[in-house]
Amino acid sequence: MSLASFQDLLDAAHRQPEPQRLLFVFAKVELPENASAQQRERFENREGGTLTPSLCVDKAPADIESFAALVAESATTGQAWDMVFVGSLAGRAGIAPSADEAAQPLRFMVNAINNGQVAQFATFDRNGAVLQFG
Repeated sequence: MSLASFQDLLDAAHRQPEPQRLLFVFAKVELPENASAQQRERFENREGGTLTPSLCVDKAPADIESFAALVAESATTGQAWDMVFVGSLAGRAGIAPSADEAAQPLRFMVNAINNGQVAQFATFDRNGAVLQFG
């Protein structure tokens, strides 16, 4: 599925045959420790860096008014972030997954991001623009 906006993601979640729980991992882009001159240059050009998860949350799609509301809510945590990775968890038999059921998949997302395996997630920058990883 191709996304042009965060609203596309919310709309797709609402159209699924089973209720969804959206999983969010907010991450910072940081300069690697002991970075080479080339790594520093790429980082300064916003073309490289290390992804560090800084905040995780799960929400029902109906609980998300907009991307701007999600950003505002994240600001209340005091955690800095540059991009947000989004996954989803489908319910069963018309029952949405609970927050407890989302805990382990969120840990898997954090591990995947730490390992650089980010292509399977929808990703947005702080302005809500869709990011693509190649």
